[in-house]
Amino acid sequence: MAQNPDKPPSSEEKLSGLEDGQEESLDNSDQSIAKRIRQSAPGSHSDDTLTSSPSRLVSVEELMETAKGVANMALAHEIVVNGDFQIKPHELPEHSLEKKVRDIVHKAFWDCLEAQLKEDPPTYDHAIKLLGEIKENLLSFLLPGHTRLRSQITEVLDLDLIKQEAENGALDIYKLVEFIIGMMGTLCAPARDEEIKKLKDIHEIVPLFRAIFSVLDLMKMDMANFAVSSIRPKLMQQSAEYERKKFQEFLEKQPNSLDFVTTWLQEAADDLAKMQSKMLPPYCSDGATGGASGLCFTAVQNLAYLKLLKWDHVNRPFPETVLMDQTRFQEIQLELEQLVVIGTVLLVTFSAAGSALVDIPGVAEKIKTITKVLLTGIHLPSFNLKESLATVGETVCAEVNSCLSQHGFTPFSAEREAVLKGQIQAAANPDNAICKLIDSRIQKFLENYLASSHQKSLPAVPGGLGPVQRELEDIAVKYARLVNYNKMVFSPYYDAILGKILSEEESQLVGKSEES
Repeated sequence: MAQNPDKPPSSEEKLSGLEDGQEESLDNSDQSIAKRIRQSAPGSHSDDTLTSSPSRLVSVEELMETAKGVANMALAHEIVVNGDFQIKPHELPEHSLEKKVRDIVHKAFWDCLEAQLKEDPPTYDHAIKLLGEIKENLLSFLLPGHTRLRSQITEVLDLDLIKQEAENGALDIYKLVEFIIGMMGTLCAPARDEEIKKLKDIHEIVPLFRAIFSVLDLMKMDMANFAVSSIRPKLMQQSAEYERKKFQEFLEKQPNSLDFVTTWLQEAADDLAKMQSKMLPPYCSDGATGGASGLCFTAVQNLAYLKLLKWDHVNRPFPETVLMDQTRFQEIQLELEQLVVIGTVLLVTFSAAGSALVDIPGVAEKIKTITKVLLTGIHLPSFNLKESLATVGETVCAEVNSCLSQHGFTPFSAEREAVLKGQIQAAANPDNAICKLIDSRIQKFLENYLASSHQKSLPAVPGGLGPVQRELEDIAVKYARLVNYNKMVFSPYYDAILGKILSEEESQLVGKSEES
């Protein structure tokens, strides 16, 4: 197939060999890394793929092993960078064949159980199997120190004894179920108390068994999510080492896999050098080293990460080392763009109203909520920001006048309303001075947040951002988690690249000084 020799390979194309192995393994996941790359990165067409070395045949075993390794890496990465990561039940599509087959099989099983229990005398073969499964589930929830509970479960749910009682017609299955529900109440999380209470209201044995297994599934998820939160700190270090090792293996096969990273860091170093010529050199609070030019490696990296929040995802390839998190950075970028507009609306509103609104409790939150709702879908191509801001202006003015009247202040005159509406609508202009001010203060806060992430005291929120402080800090936490983990994985590569960049700049400076 023809290739375009003039087109540089995108970072996604460089990772195409890695994606091929992972796509089948991750395709069923809502957050498939392969899909993220294809949807977000430019130039995702196999027709344009360039390879730096001849392709080689791989065995099915190698392919499966690679897919498994990448899937594990992606899962570990998700757990580490996503503080809200949780295991959730797998819901089958409503009209899918798989769901229909599952429902038919389940119904056949429960119908068979009901038929056995209605026999005279009842047959307990299926019921005893279910009791055995319940016993295993309850034992799996126990910790090593739960010896008393383990003894109780083993003694009451003794399957051999239960079989003998069933054969002799002495089995009291309701008594066993009552014990099971009580034990589940002891072992479950407080959030499941309501489900346990509902079990006690079910008196038919078959529906009760079904409900018990449903609650046990929820308890297993609770246990798994608790385990995930417990291992996250330890997993972070291990996952970082694993990702670095895998990237190094890939880098050995694709030596140009840091081209876009180098360009990204070079731009940050150049921008920081320009800033440095106007002010004092950036201070490295964590003791990080700098090059001969006086630039701090940490400061360059932090500026590079800030650049990711202004990235042109359509026309520019994303740096290779942050490619796995491109969607996350893009989501944060979109959140910040919306926050700039919301912050602008709040700032001009409170400036127009003066001190009257400041002392009214809840008004800032109410205006912020109204603005958020009316700006829903702001990033869709069909969204008309100017029209939406006109609606925001009308609604905000009505709300402000209502609050002022209720608290004994003079409502806005028609002229003041017109000025405020005009200021709000002006936020649709990318060159709006107030929007630029809010944006620069947000960027400065994030810069300070990254610089102070290893310190106990966090930076103060700049003036004018108080009404959106909570949202800004939430974004900063997510952003810093992504950045710090990426540094943990790839800082050796960044240091090596920056060392080379800064030494070349220093050599050029020395050469120029000697010529002069």
